[in-house]
Amino acid sequence: MKKIELHFHTAQSSPCGKVDAAEGVRLYRQKGFQGVAVTDHFSKSVWGGPEGTSWSSVREQFLEGWRQACRAAETQEGEEPFSVFLGMEIRFPFDENDFLVYGMDEEFFTRYPWLFMEDQKTVYEIAEKEGLFMAQAHPFRKSCFPGDTRCLHGIEVYNGNPRHDSRNPLAKALAKKTGLRQTVGSDFHQMGDFSGMYTSLEQIPADGRELARMLREGQFGAGTL
Repeated sequence: MKKIELHFHTAQSSPCGKVDAAEGVRLYRQKGFQGVAVTDHFSKSVWGGPEGTSWSSVREQFLEGWRQACRAAETQEGEEPFSVFLGMEIRFPFDENDFLVYGMDEEFFTRYPWLFMEDQKTVYEIAEKEGLFMAQAHPFRKSCFPGDTRCLHGIEVYNGNPRHDSRNPLAKALAKKTGLRQTVGSDFHQMGDFSGMYTSLEQIPADGRELARMLREGQFGAGTL
């Protein structure tokens, strides 16, 4: 089975990220992973709103962490290939809930500007149209609450960030109750955040779209080192 990380932030594109994309990729390669999904923060609180801000500038800055992770995966030496997928941790202006979304490509952020100014239902409808996978991250962390489960494909049932109590058992119980897919992630921001938890796949997806399909269809498991 192949191991990937589904919740990974970079210093380039997440203000709270403390590790350069290349260093993060190197760490995960050394730990025996075959890939990561870069899920940098995507919100008005991070990037500002349309007033006085260029969307093209926001888009390019947001994508920089993923791009550097891709370059590192291509240039670093390793016993096997390492895949980097484009994701996002999106937060809407109305509360502090976060949602992990997978399956986009660069062009997606040109077609859908200022997406973080929308709401959960709108982004879920786009996810359905585009074949994306959308899961709520740490729904029971302080200041968070479960979103509309009718507008989700999954719930992050294990969040490994050591600086927060994500109350993972409550998230797992909600996923079981609703039948939503159960995802896991380290919520990596700093070197000490590597939890050893991984998403297991029979094969590494060819691209982000295939990753989203595999997640939507439940073609994955979870484990820990």
